[in-house]
Amino acid sequence: MALLGRFSGALLRPASRAQTRQLSAVAHGEQGAKTWKILSFLVALPGVGVCMLNTFLKAQHHSHDQPEFIPYTHLRIRSKRFPWGDGNKSLFHNSHLNALPDGYEGHE
Repeated sequence: MALLGRFSGALLRPASRAQTRQLSAVAHGEQGAKTWKILSFLVALPGVGVCMLNTFLKAQHHSHDQPEFIPYTHLRIRSKRFPWGDGNKSLFHNSHLNALPDGYEGHE
């Protein structure tokens, strides 16, 4: 029985040491948080700004013409009406981009 007690004590000892070890954030102190804060302001925010500018400039050069309507038989199939509105338009219908089964709205 004493042997079992010593053996279990030896097994439990490394586990208690693992719980008391310090994590890396404690070892580096405030320097790690300061570094990430500086990187956020000097790299991440300007990167987001450049992406926004790129998107804006690409949108300015994009053609906003309505695509030609081609009445493919496998598209815009309505086997039953939608439960909202007039039953012919999807929930997030965009009259400029989404065609109805018989063509775009306003174009007869």
